Amino acid sequence: MANDKKAVEAITPINEDFARWYTDVVIKAELVDYSSVKGCVILRPYGQAIWENIQRILDGMFKATGHENVAMPIFIPESLLQKEKDHVKGFAPEVAWVTHGGEEELQERLCVRPTSETLFCEHFSHIVHSYRDLPKLYNQWCSVVRWEKTTRPFLRSREFWWQEGHTIHETAEEAVEETERMLDIYRTLAEDYLRIPVICGRKTDSEKFAGAEATYTIEAMMHDGRALQSGTSHYFGDGFPKAFDITFADRQNQLRHPFETSWGVSTRIIGAIIMTHGDDDGLILPPAIAPIQVVVVPVAQHKPGVLEAAADCARRLREAGYRVKVDDSDNSPGWKYAEYEMKGVPVRLEIGPRDMEKGQCVLVRRDDRSKTAVSLENLEKSVGETLDALGDNLYRRALENREKRTFSCANMAELEQAVEKELGFYKAMWCGDAQCEEMLKDKLDISSRCIPFQQEQLSDRCVCCGKPAKKLVYWGKAY
Repeated sequence: MANDKKAVEAITPINEDFARWYTDVVIKAELVDYSSVKGCVILRPYGQAIWENIQRILDGMFKATGHENVAMPIFIPESLLQKEKDHVKGFAPEVAWVTHGGEEELQERLCVRPTSETLFCEHFSHIVHSYRDLPKLYNQWCSVVRWEKTTRPFLRSREFWWQEGHTIHETAEEAVEETERMLDIYRTLAEDYLRIPVICGRKTDSEKFAGAEATYTIEAMMHDGRALQSGTSHYFGDGFPKAFDITFADRQNQLRHPFETSWGVSTRIIGAIIMTHGDDDGLILPPAIAPIQVVVVPVAQHKPGVLEAAADCARRLREAGYRVKVDDSDNSPGWKYAEYEMKGVPVRLEIGPRDMEKGQCVLVRRDDRSKTAVSLENLEKSVGETLDALGDNLYRRALENREKRTFSCANMAELEQAVEKELGFYKAMWCGDAQCEEMLKDKLDISSRCIPFQQEQLSDRCVCCGKPAKKLVYWGKAY
């Protein structure tokens, strides 16, 4: 049995060193491998399968709301990037440049895309001429490059995979509606599929996306109390269209600039899944995105009929629409249990000679390790109910963690005490002055996470300067 648990014992306990635990899980669950380029990782098949399941869900929601997928070039000419000054200023420190083609120096440097607003704007300027051409609702799935100094798999890397939506509209009202609609799609992904509760709100001006008029965000709390920005949606107004000379003839045949949005979710969300739901034995995956939802482990598989019974269970579950694997390798059952617990498979099904005699199998939940003997006659129903219950429990546990780590602070003394006591979300009133925001960052090492849509009135004074407060803000330490 010691050998069976060897992989699990190698994981740093989650409450001993959370950062080390995270790295251990990412590697030992076979999600990524490190490449020879610092800050760039290889998505291994299991990690890629998780991302593909997230893609499938999101892509379905995008298409259901009228969006179309496109593909843009990976290179951006420097002159094109320079057209929107605030945008290029925001990304300048992270841009990777191509200066040579073969042995010849390029006449103009090419940026390896950190994001694609400029490419989409150039394209829109070619294809938008009349109000009849609007809206354009586009999305692309791709990788982007940002030359980060400090990297960690999924959370911050020099190349990462994401989707970036870019839309352009006839009116500001339509563009704002689009921005809010896409944020709600991200909320749905996080809460209904990934089982991660999130706070929805607007970023402060100092935290918004470079070139945006407004940035909206979903903010999640990880197991250790740190925040993770898990998806953003940006309203650009007509700033980019003006910079790129995008015009259209309106309904009165007058030339006008359209209004633009952008929104994105990246593989960072996989980091959120790991850090929200995982435990000392590895991953715990929400059923909706688990590459394997049920693993069938035959017990005493050398005995007559056991492998056939396991295969029949798997066949029935696949026909019912579940993602199933039978592990009929010659590893011991104990080794298999530890392996699939590490990988976060939501449900393990065990079946052996005694189970076959009783017409049953044993279902084991990954989240609480509970074991239930279920009739083979009701197999599909039992598995479905178990997966639903597991998903609900993951959400409940994450919400409980967020609630117990969320502190309401009416004044600076309460805020300092809360920050000193425990990592978490700190709700406090703010006057709207960027100097107060910067002071809290310098003094307490906390940043504004968002101005939540659901506002509360904790006091009528700014927690920092004591001036009249304008908004409640969630503050915290973030990844």
